[in-house]
Amino acid sequence: MNKPTLTFVIPCYNEEATLQITVDYLNELLRQYIFNQLISEKSFLLFVNDGSVDATWQIIKNNGSNAVRGLKLSNNVGHQNALLAGLHFVNNKCDCCISIDADLQDDIAVTLPMIEQYLNGSHIVYGVRNSRRTDSAGKKFTAHLFYKIMKGLGCDVVYNHADFRLLSNKILTELQKYREVNLFLRGLFPVMGFTSTQVFYERKKRTAGETKYPFKKMLQLAINGITSFSNYPLKIITRIGLLVFLGSILISLWVAYVVITGRSVPGWASITLPIYFLGGVQLLALGIIGEYLGKIYLETKGRPRFHIEEEI
Repeated sequence: MNKPTLTFVIPCYNEEATLQITVDYLNELLRQYIFNQLISEKSFLLFVNDGSVDATWQIIKNNGSNAVRGLKLSNNVGHQNALLAGLHFVNNKCDCCISIDADLQDDIAVTLPMIEQYLNGSHIVYGVRNSRRTDSAGKKFTAHLFYKIMKGLGCDVVYNHADFRLLSNKILTELQKYREVNLFLRGLFPVMGFTSTQVFYERKKRTAGETKYPFKKMLQLAINGITSFSNYPLKIITRIGLLVFLGSILISLWVAYVVITGRSVPGWASITLPIYFLGGVQLLALGIIGEYLGKIYLETKGRPRFHIEEEI
């Protein structure tokens, strides 16, 4: 059997503090796999610069070679689009690819069982965290809540999996068919339905630099995931509206009974509270509908998700 060509796809945004270490580690790992005849000598690393404003691109250029290549995007388009740019670029240039973050918090040692699972017939191999011991209490809570909500809304996502995965070239080719602008890659691959498996690892602490996924971006990612793969929030609005309608009928019957029996008590609460309640429900409903309308607006424009300014 011919040795497969492997590519590492690494999105980068302001990673100058750790990038040279990452290049050295992954380059050495690539050499080991080639020396052990596990992968082809045509295998390479692809670093995707997502509009960094520090020395990230210069570091990539300084390391440019047959084994280390780079894409410079013209502006910052976000982690998911930068990763997608790399995955599209390596399509038909390799037999399989592994996507991994530039901070190397994901354990590169498990790339070996990933490759073994690919050789055994898996088209997708998910890197899944054993635990969240390195996360803060707040991060653990929001992460667990996110996965529970996604599961509850019918979204087939892999629990404790982010974007550390191996994909065969077959998957990369199929990925080209997905043209949606509102991207949530973690939800796309399970939908494809190809043979997949999981490998487990312990995520490390960041050695330098700052996280590129603060709470605001995590929240936006969660909203993108929910609105991209489920219309359940719209159904919730319908159900809330039905419940409010039924509640209004019951309250009306109660008010009529009180008036007939002469036990009504003058007061503002019976008027003010329903107004605030219904107003809040209406604003919530409009917000959810607006979120979906915004997604539709972006999809209908069909603008490019990224622009490649330079290639190394």
